[in-house]
Amino acid sequence: MSRVAVVYYSSTGTVHALAEAVATGAREAGAEVRLRRVAELVPSEVIERNDEWRAHLEATAHIPCATVDDLVWAEGFAFGTPTRFGQPASQLKQFLDSTSDAWNAGQLAGKPAIGFTSAYERHGGHEATLLALFHTLCHWGSIIVPSGYVDYDVAHAAGGNPYGISSVGGDGPPSREVLTAARLQGRRLAVLAEALAVPAEEVA
Repeated sequence: MSRVAVVYYSSTGTVHALAEAVATGAREAGAEVRLRRVAELVPSEVIERNDEWRAHLEATAHIPCATVDDLVWAEGFAFGTPTRFGQPASQLKQFLDSTSDAWNAGQLAGKPAIGFTSAYERHGGHEATLLALFHTLCHWGSIIVPSGYVDYDVAHAAGGNPYGISSVGGDGPPSREVLTAARLQGRRLAVLAEALAVPAEEVA
């Protein structure tokens, strides 16, 4: 059994739905999964002006906030974020920027990792956001696992993004096809995490 950490930021629920699908896929492959949201950084008065944002934050308050210990514990990572001008959201980026000690100790190296995202528009920065997210994983020495076209029919139905799972927020909640692709990618991550798991001292 592998250990997988699914860490995400979601303001109104789209990326949360993708995170749940990835976690489900990993569990289907026998993994122990920690689903974690990163802390919200936006002032409460801003959130209060957006009913959907406030409702989602309240609905997911029971999900624990991610810690670096979750990454040290995990044998595989899944990171989710909405696009922010072609970049990961600052909430997720702040969390990633807090991992220096674990990175310095080699505790994040050699572990497979995937990314997933959502943009409001079809060409709103999906691939750019995933590639920007992967910069951090390269510095960690993680093993990036793109979605590719492992199952062409599934990938094509989900929009054909080979870099990771992505959803078009302007079309509404993630489609059944996108959620299917997210579950498949979660299963792939869990299987690879188990296959690649080795003692930390052998990775450093």
